[in-house]
Amino acid sequence: MSAVHTPADPSAVGRDILVTSRPLDEYCALFDLTRSQLATLPGPLLDCPGGAAGLAAEARQLGCRVIAADPAYALPAPEVAAHALAARASMAAALAARPHLYPAPRPCRSDRYLRSWDRARRLFAADSAAHPQQYVAAALPRLPFADGAFALTLSGYLIFAYPEVFGPERQLEALLELVRVTSPDGEVRVQPLHDGRGRRCCHLDPLRYALGEHCVASEIRRFPRPEDGRTRRVLVLRAADRRRRDTLGM
Repeated sequence: MSAVHTPADPSAVGRDILVTSRPLDEYCALFDLTRSQLATLPGPLLDCPGGAAGLAAEARQLGCRVIAADPAYALPAPEVAAHALAARASMAAALAARPHLYPAPRPCRSDRYLRSWDRARRLFAADSAAHPQQYVAAALPRLPFADGAFALTLSGYLIFAYPEVFGPERQLEALLELVRVTSPDGEVRVQPLHDGRGRRCCHLDPLRYALGEHCVASEIRRFPRPEDGRTRRVLVLRAADRRRRDTLGM
């Protein structure tokens, strides 16, 4: 049974939730993905929230279709751009104040990193104008997509990053919604598992137990960060009763 909901209201775009502009390579590093895995996905990918990322534009060159969902897309394009520029400024400040949470500092590394955001933001602006149907104004925990619509769903820097917006009950709702719109043969990947100051979610085990009660299997996948070898964690969710297939070549 499919579910269709009303698109998000622009007022849902809060001042404190950043509209970031991450490029494809950063998505791969954050979610333990490769370009070849994206190129061979058996269906579309959902990026929620999509922000002002370059993912949809860049992944199309690989043959991967991306649908981005974000309440910001209900705003006029100049306002989305303004939010994205504000996020860039916030990231620049965060890189300086909390470098341990971000790629290891090297000479000019922060500048190069921020320039990658600038390029992604330009790709987003051009792509969202050329392919507006792939950018859907919607906000968790209710998405306007049918059950099982996506082969892979990614959710970065939202559900655990803003505990003041997503408390434990809303986190559970949001995660269940992401699983609902993902194919039984696919998976949901969520990161980071800490807030903007690096504080880990203290109720992750009870949350995973609650997901299990809703027939959702979960695991914490650990893998090395390519920039410094330190461990990165991603929450991976799947429908627990599915017949598992190796859709991503894992």
